[in-house]
Amino acid sequence: MSDNNILPGLPEVEVLHLGKPVTIRRESDPAATIRPDYATTARKCPPYCIQPMQLAAGVETFGELEVLDYLKRIRLGDDSMMVVDSRTPDWYAKGTIPGAINIPYAQNMAGQATDLPGVKKTLSDLFGAKESAGTFDFSTARSLAIFCNGPWCGQTPNYIRTLLALGYPAGKLKWYRGGMQDWCSLGLSVI
Repeated sequence: MSDNNILPGLPEVEVLHLGKPVTIRRESDPAATIRPDYATTARKCPPYCIQPMQLAAGVETFGELEVLDYLKRIRLGDDSMMVVDSRTPDWYAKGTIPGAINIPYAQNMAGQATDLPGVKKTLSDLFGAKESAGTFDFSTARSLAIFCNGPWCGQTPNYIRTLLALGYPAGKLKWYRGGMQDWCSLGLSVI
């Protein structure tokens, strides 16, 4: 029995990543270190300013265990939720949380949301909102757990603020503030 459990009695979590089963575990090599992309502590502000713990009224801030719970529920067939990696494709390609879907803020949600091609498609095709006469009904929209690089990264806060401005219900938006930096610092599996 490993002593590197996620929690006592929880050595691993099975998730789906791009339709294939993947196991999330904690690193067991005592000599392992954090990935270099997340080891930097000196980041120029702006743009890399420390983000608040509470992003917006009604938006819950998640930790790793809540993200793992979402991923387990998705694996069991719950399609009412999604874990979204809001980073650019080049960062996503360097490694992501198994089970996360890459829907980059910069490509789908930045700027004036109503002027962007792809926003309506993202809201309806990916997030489950229904468009009618130029407005959105979010009653069937998925709950989204969204993350980026870490507590100093502004992509997810901007993404969430844009979704809120479009009318996405705050109660359906979850922010994994720690992002990839915290995920990696805890030695959790990356794909």
